[in-house]
Amino acid sequence: MISDSPPERIQKVLARAGVGSRRQIEAWIKEGRIKINGKLAVLGDHISSKDKVKVNNRVIDLGDADEEKVKVLAYYKPSGEICARSDPKHKKTVFDKLPKLSKGRWINIGRLDINTIGLLLFTNNGELANRLMHPSNEVEREYAVRVLGTATKSQLQALTIGVKLEDGPAKFTDIVDSGGEGANHWYHVVILEGKNREVRRLWESQGLKVSRLIRVRFGSYILPRSKRPGNFWDLKEAEIKALNQDVNL
Repeated sequence: MISDSPPERIQKVLARAGVGSRRQIEAWIKEGRIKINGKLAVLGDHISSKDKVKVNNRVIDLGDADEEKVKVLAYYKPSGEICARSDPKHKKTVFDKLPKLSKGRWINIGRLDINTIGLLLFTNNGELANRLMHPSNEVEREYAVRVLGTATKSQLQALTIGVKLEDGPAKFTDIVDSGGEGANHWYHVVILEGKNREVRRLWESQGLKVSRLIRVRFGSYILPRSKRPGNFWDLKEAEIKALNQDVNL
């Protein structure tokens, strides 16, 4: 338990307790949504189980943050759902069907845009979520992509060397030609970070339109062929261990 340990950074403790990812918690601190012993938290604050912490005026139980078993849930996201807890336009969200946790909450590990389907991972451990999402850990994301037309050799070369998008350079670390018939052609591609609509924008930079996009792998975990859109399931201990090893956790 953290009561037997020295104080730790607030982001680390709250992430481990499943309150949110480190990035989310840092944003909440800047927005004045977190208090420690009645005072607004600031970046760099350290806490222990002796402290009273509130997030959005809700008291957070820190007593057994270290003891909570790490869980990872996989979800086969269908088209038409957004990666947010709620939406003012009343769109369906990826959280609508997920099972409730007795403590903490599900944290989505990365995002998929509304039209992209495939593997989405959730965890109750913010530290694991943070490490899997952080660009410095270079966790692979693999997608099956159907494009209109067949890319030329020079286009594929450009996509692996790198192109400049409006938010910085991007590239595929691997492209595999998966064949196709008629006007549609399938490729499997790998990226190491999760910029907004990155896969689609990379193909569009070469004048190629993506007609279907499916995430089939995140890190070491591969989307099982037996699963269908809308399915969710718990990862086994060995699969969770492999994800931890992906980020040296």
